[in-house]
Amino acid sequence: MEKSSKQEQHLKKRPSAILSLMPIVMLVAMLTCTIRSFGSNALDGASQITLLAVSALCVLIGMGWLNVPWASFEKAIVKNVSSVASALVILLLIGALGGAWMVSGVVPSLIYYGLHIIHPGVFLASSCLICALVSVMTGSSWTTIATIGIALMGIGRAQGFDDGWIAGAIISGAYFGDKISPLSETTTLASGSLGVPLFSHIRYMLITTVPSITIALIIFAVAGFFCSTSSSQDIATFASSLGTRFNITPWLLLVPVLTGLMIARKIPPVITLFLSILLAVIFGLVFQTDAMREIDPSLFKAAMNSVYGSTALHSDNPMLADLVSTRGMAGMMPTIWLIICAMCFGGCMAAGGMVGGITRLFIHMVKGRTSLVGSTAATGVMLNVAIADQYLCILLTGNMFRDIYDREGYERRLLSRTTEDAVTVTSVLVPWNTCGMTQSTVLGVATFTYLPYCFFNIISPVMSVVVAALGYKIWRKPNK
Repeated sequence: MEKSSKQEQHLKKRPSAILSLMPIVMLVAMLTCTIRSFGSNALDGASQITLLAVSALCVLIGMGWLNVPWASFEKAIVKNVSSVASALVILLLIGALGGAWMVSGVVPSLIYYGLHIIHPGVFLASSCLICALVSVMTGSSWTTIATIGIALMGIGRAQGFDDGWIAGAIISGAYFGDKISPLSETTTLASGSLGVPLFSHIRYMLITTVPSITIALIIFAVAGFFCSTSSSQDIATFASSLGTRFNITPWLLLVPVLTGLMIARKIPPVITLFLSILLAVIFGLVFQTDAMREIDPSLFKAAMNSVYGSTALHSDNPMLADLVSTRGMAGMMPTIWLIICAMCFGGCMAAGGMVGGITRLFIHMVKGRTSLVGSTAATGVMLNVAIADQYLCILLTGNMFRDIYDREGYERRLLSRTTEDAVTVTSVLVPWNTCGMTQSTVLGVATFTYLPYCFFNIISPVMSVVVAALGYKIWRKPNK
């Protein structure tokens, strides 16, 4: 018995920090080469092969050096992929929603009215604020970006802003709301997994979140007046082209309004998205009959195609023709493929113990309040890179550091806040993370294109460390 126990103990070795970092280094190097070689076509297969190749390296290290059996890797991969099953269904519905809302005239109507209301000088700051408000009310950055975000992308492009600036403003606002909304799954997960009361967690997050979004809004407000934009004549021409191509009517705004009401009633996302697609298709058949017949003479086939396939409508304005072309559900397939490959990589990293090896590296750096928060934030960002799923990263970060915070005598709400500051908002900045892949696909903007402009997402983890260094409202638990 004693001999058997010793054999089990030596069956799996703990990887060193350097060995654990090898797959990350290889991933970054291969993705750099892939993106340089394939450009915007990297998501069509090259990035997926890269993730599988690095997954193979993890398995090689695990089985060759660490004595990890293949069954452990297989179990971890299956667990990871199954954990994102619902997200994959939502992604398909988001693709369908984008196609239905565009062809039905819902998004063109939002863009048309937005061009007449939002002045280019305040567009970036307004986009950030609008997405923040919608996301707070819905509790979902994904839903916010897939609906109002697409419309704001169209308005911004018509006004002549660069894609990076527009997407950065949209994402900054959407993730502000996702982070502090009591309806948000990430907010509930971060607080609940650590036993922190939800509203206590939210109030404590405001200390770092409000300064971060304020700085971001100031940057967007200043940039709005200095960015090169289209002339009033160009904007008017684009709006006129929209009015010619689509039947613009306030009735179409009922679709986003009813969708918002369903979200407010907390109807499950899958049901909400499905009903919103159905509404858009019905409104499209009523108000955009000519556009539907241009897609296919059979209205039934046109309606189906607008939901699942690629559509293109003729326009004398090249920008408008590009804007209204849609890919439907089919356009989400490369992203879904990438997510599955990313989950394989995350599973291999976890099964091989390499996630723990990276974490131990940061834990050894803890020597005080600032280094503790800094190590937590760095670990959260690193896990976003390594595991590629924000929900798993939130749980892992909390589990890894909870004992250290307890031992040092700090309240757990400091850990829950730091976890959200680091994990929730930076997930969208990683190209192979589920959030980064989704938002890049939905907005049609590469992750590395919008990354430098997501000021709220970049500032949040830094602000968490700054507040810790200042010691503002950071208390130790009273001794019992």
